[in-house]
Amino acid sequence: MIFALFSILAIYLFSISLLSYGFFRVKKYQKSDKKPQTNFTIIVPFRNEEENLPKLLNSFSKLNYPTDLLEVILVDDSSNEKFQVSGFKFQVSIIDTIRVSNSPKKDAITTAMKHVKTDWVITTDADCIVPESWLLTFDNYIQENKVSMLAGAVTYECDNSFLDHFQQLDLTSLQGATIGSFGLNKGFMCNGANFAYQKTLFESLNGFEGNDKIASGDDVFLLQKAIEKFPNEVQYLKAQEAIVSTKPAENWKALFYQRVRWAAKTSSYKSAFGKVLGLIVFFGNFSFVIGFFLLLFGIVSYPLFVLAAFFKFIIDFILLSVTNKFLSKTKIKSLFLSSLLYPFFSSTVALYSLFGSYEWKGRRFSK
Repeated sequence: MIFALFSILAIYLFSISLLSYGFFRVKKYQKSDKKPQTNFTIIVPFRNEEENLPKLLNSFSKLNYPTDLLEVILVDDSSNEKFQVSGFKFQVSIIDTIRVSNSPKKDAITTAMKHVKTDWVITTDADCIVPESWLLTFDNYIQENKVSMLAGAVTYECDNSFLDHFQQLDLTSLQGATIGSFGLNKGFMCNGANFAYQKTLFESLNGFEGNDKIASGDDVFLLQKAIEKFPNEVQYLKAQEAIVSTKPAENWKALFYQRVRWAAKTSSYKSAFGKVLGLIVFFGNFSFVIGFFLLLFGIVSYPLFVLAAFFKFIIDFILLSVTNKFLSKTKIKSLFLSSLLYPFFSSTVALYSLFGSYEWKGRRFSK
């Protein structure tokens, strides 16, 4: 038992070290002074977001991008009250989602794609805020590289609470793994809150066909399909001027269900690397949990457990610190306490996602 746990830990440490190496292989991008050329349609699926949408639209109005190259489509997924927009210099329209599958967000994007007239679409979420040079940075990169799909970074706008600090740590680890996997030429994950692709690519992949029975995954499944067919044209935009910020979950229950929703799609990944890495991370954290209980029952000695925990903490910290430096200007807070809690939280999420149901936007979904 003890030998097995340490073997799993060794594999985990090696894998996270590889991701740290991959993170540095993805070069940071700085926008240039190129004249904007790319026509973008921003697609924003939403449901009951009357509080958040005005803030997002306000951030769109501050973009340093020509309004004649910009269009916004808001896709209403059966909100309780109709949202109205007016007074913006850019073109913005609201359409209703046509539901045809078990995935509201995929249906929303598919509905919007029928109205898209531009070459490129970029998706974000209603509870996000985009930076001033968001589109300009994407445009410059597109002009300089042969690319048909671009994944961007997402971070949280946090208050000074342990829940927010814990979520920031969790998201930072996901972003680090995302960037690291791209650096290893094994990209398998992205975030739909900052995700751009050509309309023709979406059509050539038949959109979300093949995974529309899974409620979430409008981002990762499309990414994995694209990488399978056009591996050289799918890249990561590691640019601080293009980082989108979003709101953390309001309570532990909402956070738990959100992470269950994210975890539930892992078994359907097309990426073998993504599946294997997911298993390694799960067993790496689960072995920590088992080790903790073995310590309580006196099966594992205290010095041995502390040594193992120390190595895990150091390897995790390296990836977390370099990723946080890219994502945020602030230091990671509550790191030690969050690191102790995280294996228990993530293991519970992973196990529950195998058979449990979850809530999302006032609806209940099952595995």
